Amino acid sequence: MKKVNVEIVGMTCSSCSNHVAKEFEKMGAKNINVNPVTNKAVLEVEDNMPSKMISDAVKTAGYKATAVAVDGEKSTVNGEQSSAVSHQSSEKVGNWKRKLIGVWAFTIPIIILMYLPAIIGKQFISMDWMNILMLILPFPVIFIIGWSTIKSGFLGFFKLRFTMDSLIMLGTTIAFSTGFLSLFLDMDNYSGVSGMIMAIFITGKYIEHVAKGKATKEIKKLLELGAKDATVIRGNNELVIPLAEVKIGDIMIIKPGEKVPTDGIVIKGASYIDESMISGESMPVEKKIGSKVIGATVNQDSILHVKASKIGKDTFLSNIIKLVEEAQGTKVPIQAVADKVTGIFVPAVLVIATLTLFGWLIGTGWDWGVSIGVAISVLVIACPCALGLAVPIALTVGSGIGAKRGILIRKGEAIQTMKEVKIVCFDKTGTITKGKPELSEMYTHTGVKEDYLLKVAASLEKLSEHPLAHAILEKEKTKKYFDVKSFKVVRGKGVVGKIGAKEILVGSEKLFEAKNFSLVKIKDKISAFQEKGMSIMIVTEGKNILGAIGIRDEVKKDSKSAIMDLNKAGYKTVMITGDNQKTAEVIGREVGIKQVIADVLPEDKLNIVMKLQKEGYVAFVGDGINDAPALKQANVGIAVGSGSDIAIEAGDIVLANSDLTSVVKSIRLSKKTFGKIKQNLFWAFFYNAAMIPLAISGHINPVLAELAMAFSSISVVLNANLLRRVKL
Repeated sequence: MKKVNVEIVGMTCSSCSNHVAKEFEKMGAKNINVNPVTNKAVLEVEDNMPSKMISDAVKTAGYKATAVAVDGEKSTVNGEQSSAVSHQSSEKVGNWKRKLIGVWAFTIPIIILMYLPAIIGKQFISMDWMNILMLILPFPVIFIIGWSTIKSGFLGFFKLRFTMDSLIMLGTTIAFSTGFLSLFLDMDNYSGVSGMIMAIFITGKYIEHVAKGKATKEIKKLLELGAKDATVIRGNNELVIPLAEVKIGDIMIIKPGEKVPTDGIVIKGASYIDESMISGESMPVEKKIGSKVIGATVNQDSILHVKASKIGKDTFLSNIIKLVEEAQGTKVPIQAVADKVTGIFVPAVLVIATLTLFGWLIGTGWDWGVSIGVAISVLVIACPCALGLAVPIALTVGSGIGAKRGILIRKGEAIQTMKEVKIVCFDKTGTITKGKPELSEMYTHTGVKEDYLLKVAASLEKLSEHPLAHAILEKEKTKKYFDVKSFKVVRGKGVVGKIGAKEILVGSEKLFEAKNFSLVKIKDKISAFQEKGMSIMIVTEGKNILGAIGIRDEVKKDSKSAIMDLNKAGYKTVMITGDNQKTAEVIGREVGIKQVIADVLPEDKLNIVMKLQKEGYVAFVGDGINDAPALKQANVGIAVGSGSDIAIEAGDIVLANSDLTSVVKSIRLSKKTFGKIKQNLFWAFFYNAAMIPLAISGHINPVLAELAMAFSSISVVLNANLLRRVKL
């Protein structure tokens, strides 16, 4: 299966998105979500499925696919190319604005003609002319400016796919037709009202699109962050080239005040870089030779020479945009309720409006004027838009706010699940600690020199990828190693190899227990190192103990405050680590962890999470490849952004800035976002439950009904935007 993103034009409400989703289901797609806020679909299809088949499915549903992106690569459809946020571009808002101006240019005279005589107490135009003008003025409003809505509604009837446009089309055309009927029959004329209904509908759509633009402005900002060009060294020349022409390995020159063009490594110079676009923190970060820099961050005070290491879709910024778009293309479980309701909503309203019409005809002695007016009110007051927008608009705003603060919500369901979490588990190395262990102390056994101990250990560790190995290699300055034979990694315990004829063991106490090798002679030294919070690498040669190396991984400065905040909020905090119990407990006490589980093999982390889940919902925070199973098993997996790609893929939430205070912020954001979702759904259900009966009873005229409908959609969007005021 492959993941596909599809950009769609023509959808106006959640019923539209449901029709598109059904067509995708017919062609065998899985994990489908069509977002009516972003006008994008995310789905999984068979790897060999052509893009044309996907775009044809959209066309069958009555809409148009403008672009299909497969695994992050964008391809055009029918020769057209659209941007990642085409649905909310200024051009589309401008289009609705032009419609808005046009409809009110005709509707204001309608209002004056209809209501001014009642205000001044004088009829200044004959009823014959009044009836004619009430046919002339609304015509361009409905059948020219509002034609796209009318056309969409008619096509929906032919295909038996009913949407919000279906209701507006029926309401306006029936109201308009009463103008002709009133010329021959003694009945109320609603033709002027038909123009007002369309004018209010378009006004509501304009306000809704403006508000949607605000809802998705964070991703627009992300797209605008990148540099447009780069200064690179080619030969002996400095050239300014477009960003698209930068290649991996190019040396880029970044002056103070300039944006870093793309991800790279500093090879010359030292400076401070503003990385607030990633972390949300205003304090600049020091960069020197060997430091990694991220595209779109801003150089502060000195010239840097940076070697480009990633370009295009592989850059950090591109991955953030991809993750945010994925988040906006996922569903929250509670949305299933709204989807079921909206799936039958419009047909149900059509039935109710028909029954209302005949009920009033019978009740009024076949007064068609009054009965049609009530039926029109029922048609236009019903609002599936509010129900359909309730969840995706809040998710879109919440994920955008998170992205701005370095919290990337990859899966919408995490927002709903997070509120149930009772236990927060942390990996130690690279999560609570910096993940850059440094050699802190060495103990050499009788007659052994430090240089020899270090050289033996380094000779084996240079063949290992373990973080502790790098600490030893950095300390061994000569880089002259012994030849090692029969090298083997003992997972979670250490490494084994031969130098000459002697077997060398380098690892934790667990390695020596497995080998039945007694460490009694250095037990006191091991305990002393562990009490200082060090991880121990014991080195033996044959049957002789060479010594022990103490390695300490310093705690991140934000770990303690983050864990203390969780403790105060009533969460149970747990650290799960493969390190020894004493070292783990030292780190645990330092940061305030409530429970420490140590000496855990990588494959056992998942089992521990499963056991903890018997006590309640679990969130797991980790960064390494060996954390991926636990991240998947946890009710909410939180991956540290500086970690491995595998861990990030396994996470439901990714912390781009690797700051543990973001764990607390992500919990708050999830709860606040889900709170908005519940509010939106409540008001959307309450609105329809209250207003439709009022319309049926005849207490709301068609104009007020359309005003109420427009307000319901706008209120849901505006309520979601109030999330921006939330302090994390």
